[in-house]
Parts: sequence; structure tokens; C-alpha cells
Amino acid sequence: MAEKIVALKVDVDTWAGTRDGVPALLTDMARFGVKATFYFSMGPDNSGKAIRRLFTRPGFLKKMLRTKAPAAYGIKTMLYGTLLPAPMIAESFPEVLRETERQGHEVGIHCWDHVRWHDYLPKFPKPLTESELGRAAALFREILGHRAATTAAPGWTVSPDSLEVQDGMRLSYCSDGRGTHPFYPVMDGRRFQTLQLPTTLPTADEILGENGVTPDNIHQFYLDSLQPGLNVLTIHAELEGNAIRPSFTRLLERFKADGVRCITLSEAAREISDAPACELLMGEIAGRAGKVAIQGVCQP
Repeated sequence: MAEKIVALKVDVDTWAGTRDGVPALLTDMARFGVKATFYFSMGPDNSGKAIRRLFTRPGFLKKMLRTKAPAAYGIKTMLYGTLLPAPMIAESFPEVLRETERQGHEVGIHCWDHVRWHDYLPKFPKPLTESELGRAAALFREILGHRAATTAAPGWTVSPDSLEVQDGMRLSYCSDGRGTHPFYPVMDGRRFQTLQLPTTLPTADEILGENGVTPDNIHQFYLDSLQPGLNVLTIHAELEGNAIRPSFTRLLERFKADGVRCITLSEAAREISDAPACELLMGEIAGRAGKVAIQGVCQP
């Protein structure tokens, strides 16, 4: 049977997740000798503005209640950008980004403003898309001393313009969507040049509270879901590094015991010699309110 490989992708969405969740994950990953790819939100934490999704995204309130989001993210985080000023994330904790890289993990760009990209990207004029990624890239380089080699779209939200801007950034690869295997994206009839490594497994916030999945057994769900070859698991600093941290350490323990090889996304990309061109479509998946980028039909 083919080896089971897990590329760990860490989305860091918030100020608190950067301050508290990332150091916790670094500690836990060091314990098991695991490396991951961390994607940092670089600009303001406007998490409180996500409240607008109650009125625009059916199922958002149910998801918030099912995953106990107020307890997981904290009340202050859920007020940033509304009743509380939006704190700047990377500027507040540049040492966290540097320490993540110093420990041998890969560091990439998640976004400038997570909520704005997630909620409004389809309405962005192209110059605004360029500005959002450009500001994030400039601060990334200022903090780490080199340009970013990879980005991952907030909420798996993409547009033809965002894919074109990424091509112009000369990235090694991106991880913007959901799917089954690496591919080059085709959207609105246009083929883009940056390799995509899609998330292949559901995220914790999509499955907790559904079909009997709890923090106590979610590790078994993932073990049962692994396919031979490459699996891409997205975790969140705010959940696996905080609210369900014991669940993640149990998963790492089982990965080690079962001989599952954990790698960074860049390691996965280097092992890919050929990949097809596939459609990238915005659609719905179970457990998530709103549309995400989904890998579609591949060209022969």
C-alpha cells in the first residue's frame, strides 16, 4: 500500500491566533518533529465585521453555534473592527513570524485583511486585489527579509483577478482551494500558471458537532479519512493551537505511531513532477457557510 503523507497547512487568521495559537503549535510540532506551512494574515484583524455574514450567508449562525466560536475565538476578537479597534497582526508580532521560520517551518501569506478578502473579493476591482496582496507581500518581506513563495486565499475565496495577480508574484505554488490532487487552475476559460495544492480533508470547524464528531474523537475521523499518497490538512491557529489543542496533539501522536509522514506544502510541491490543468469553481461544501474554490473537471 502506498505511503500516507500529510502536508500540514496552518491558517493564522487573527491577532490572538498569532499571539497565542502559533507559539502553542510550534511547541507541539517540535515535540513530534513535525514541520508545517504557516499562512499569516498580515494586516488588520477585522474579525468583528464577519457578523455581516449572519445576514448574507445561510448557515453561518448554525456553524458559529455548532463550533462554539465565541469561546474558541474569544469575545475581544469577535469585536475587533466594530466595537473595538482592529489591531494590526504582523506588525504586532513580527517575532512570531521570524520564530516560525527559524524553527524550520515554511511561512507564507494568507492575506492583508482576512474579512475583507473573504467577504468581498468577487466585487474587488483588480487594483484592489493587487493592493491587498501587494501590501501583505511588502510587510512580509520587511519582517522576514525575503519575498514570499506561497499564498493561501482566506476562506478559499478566489477570482480570476486574484489568480492573475498571484501569477505575477512569481510564487512557487498556492493553496487556495479544495480538491483531491495538485493542479493548475482554469477559471472563466483562462489557464493560470501557479500550481495549486488544494486542501483535501475537511477542517475541524466543518465537522465538529456533525455526525458524532467531537474534540475527543476528531483525530480518529482524520485517521480514517487519510488516503494513500498526499493528503492536505488545513488547521487553524485559533482552534488546533487553542480551543482543541489536545485534539491536535492526539492526532500528531497517532500520525507518529502509524507511520504517517508529515511534510510542508513546499516539500509536497517539490515531489510533483506533473499536474493537470483543472477547473477551479466557486461552490458549496458541507459544513461551511458560503462558497469556496473547488477543484473541478481536469483537462485530459
